[in-house]
Amino acid sequence: MSEGEAGPVFAAGDMAVYPAHGVGRIEAIEKQNIGGVDQAFYVMKILNNDMTIMIPTATSNNVGLRAIISKDEVKKVLDILKERDIKISSQTWNRRYRDYMEKIKTGSVYEVAAVLRDLFLLQVDKDLSYGERKMMDTAKSLLVKEISLARKVDEKNVENQIEKLFS
Repeated sequence: MSEGEAGPVFAAGDMAVYPAHGVGRIEAIEKQNIGGVDQAFYVMKILNNDMTIMIPTATSNNVGLRAIISKDEVKKVLDILKERDIKISSQTWNRRYRDYMEKIKTGSVYEVAAVLRDLFLLQVDKDLSYGERKMMDTAKSLLVKEISLARKVDEKNVENQIEKLFS
């Protein structure tokens, strides 16, 4: 991967993060003619569900396609998860759900970590709705996959480490 004018430029075989879907591998870069215009696309396979998506290379930056975080950034993510001096908003669960969904869709690993932390802390005081529990699983799985790749360690180790932070 290298930096281009439009943001990161990926090559086949690179791992990348696509917002709300998680980590995937760039399988290929294909050119297709759409409406008489040749366009290049990243063909990306999402690791969690084997879904294949095509992302126009010209706008990949706009949709939030990004490289996997570095080992140094993992520490920042863990610091967010460890934070306890935060106020969870007292809004209705569906409003909170929408806000958390927006954070996850940004693709920012830090926003995803904040959502996971907030839901873990919220769970201490009240039962989470089905949607919130599902979102918590999504946030955790997004973080586990990316942190395990960044650190080159087994996903189970990362999952155990995250769960220990909240037990």
